[in-house]
Amino acid sequence: MMTISQRVNSLVSLAKQLTDLTSAELSDTFEKAATDNPWFTKDNIKSSMAAIRDQYLNPLALEALVDRYKVDDNIVSKKVGLILAGNIPMVGFHDILCCFVAGHISLIKYSDKDKILIPFLIKKLIDTDADVEAYFVAADKLTGFDAAIATGSNSTATHFRYYFGHVPHIIRQNRNSIAVISGHETDQQLLALGQDIFSYFGLGCRNVSKIFIPDGYNLDRLFEVLEAYKEVIHHHKYKNNYDYNVALFLLNKEIFLHNDMLILRASEQIISRIGSVHYQYYQNIDTLSEWIHTHESEIQCVVTSMDIPGVERVNFGQAQCPSIDTYADGVDTMQFLLGL
Repeated sequence: MMTISQRVNSLVSLAKQLTDLTSAELSDTFEKAATDNPWFTKDNIKSSMAAIRDQYLNPLALEALVDRYKVDDNIVSKKVGLILAGNIPMVGFHDILCCFVAGHISLIKYSDKDKILIPFLIKKLIDTDADVEAYFVAADKLTGFDAAIATGSNSTATHFRYYFGHVPHIIRQNRNSIAVISGHETDQQLLALGQDIFSYFGLGCRNVSKIFIPDGYNLDRLFEVLEAYKEVIHHHKYKNNYDYNVALFLLNKEIFLHNDMLILRASEQIISRIGSVHYQYYQNIDTLSEWIHTHESEIQCVVTSMDIPGVERVNFGQAQCPSIDTYADGVDTMQFLLGL
């Protein structure tokens, strides 16, 4: 098996292969992935690939991760079953990375929505060192695993807990992100919030699906700033969903606001339909903090410039830029893996 130094060097070498995201090889791969899944546009794939390269495969970040968890060569390698999500490009790569850094073998069940990009990354990783290949096994059905990390919906979580109940496991289910507006944001901050809403068409668990606004806030200003993202409506699948949801809300005689590319709908729910964002008024920070803590099992991250007691915040525009040690659902994946 490889030493931790060898594994880190392979990851750094992979980053170097991703320096030019406009290369013929990468462009061809992006084209195939976009054809296979129309939600995966070339721009979105590039954004995700760049984030992986710059955040996860950064030499300093990798060294800090190894140092933080005191990863050494005394690891007893285990087989970890991974059921990957496919809502945004390469979203499951972080689990694969953590398993590799920890020295475990990944038994990977790919999402049908993302079966080109991550295998491509693994192939490029193997190209850096032939010994890497032993760490990755693709599987249509997971068997012979010592532990499991499974990502899915609320409905599949019950099945996962039954199937993986006899081994150590992490089971992830539906989460969404919220934003809190103070009313004093600059146009630049609201524009950055648009990234948190519209990146990957809002399909990620770190995308903002609900906004808390102070009493009396003028939503027209938010609409005006977010017009900068109007090109999103030219994507046919987004437009179809947007049109359908406008028609559905009209049919149900619901009250909502909309322009040509976004629906704002008052709702206490966190999760919103594609092309729409929920909003809810708040009176004071203390009651808002209490609400967030009550719903923390449904929230992935909180985007705001405000200090909210007991709430870890993400700055506007940074929801889809998690660092290497930012873990889904707040569950420390590396600690879990190193404890096997």
